[in-house]
Amino acid sequence: MSRAVLAVVALSGLAGATGVVLAGLAAHGSAGPMLENGARLLMLHAVAALAVAALAGVLPRRRGFFVAAAFLLLVGAALFSADLAARSLLGSRLFPMAAPAGASLVILGWAWLTVAALVAMADKSE
Repeated sequence: MSRAVLAVVALSGLAGATGVVLAGLAAHGSAGPMLENGARLLMLHAVAALAVAALAGVLPRRRGFFVAAAFLLLVGAALFSADLAARSLLGSRLFPMAAPAGASLVILGWAWLTVAALVAMADKSE
């Protein structure tokens, strides 16, 4: 398995663990629903990135497409969730437009995954 795919798996594990920590803080603290939403989004996209990494493993000719989609999902979810966590726990934003930038990366990741799948479908050698 390629280093890029393994990096996606490692980052997915980190994102999933961070999501569980944020969910615990949301459940046992007074952080509110914003933190819970960030935790949920982070955990969901950690699992999605693992699934995309699995696709990258079985479609080696298009591995780069799938790895790029997984990285976009993970970076976007991390940025979005970090901004919600900062607002909830620290009372301030991570930086201006961090959550919208993260959400945009997540959307781009899902769109890139769609393109990767369509390209793989069109490739007769896969």
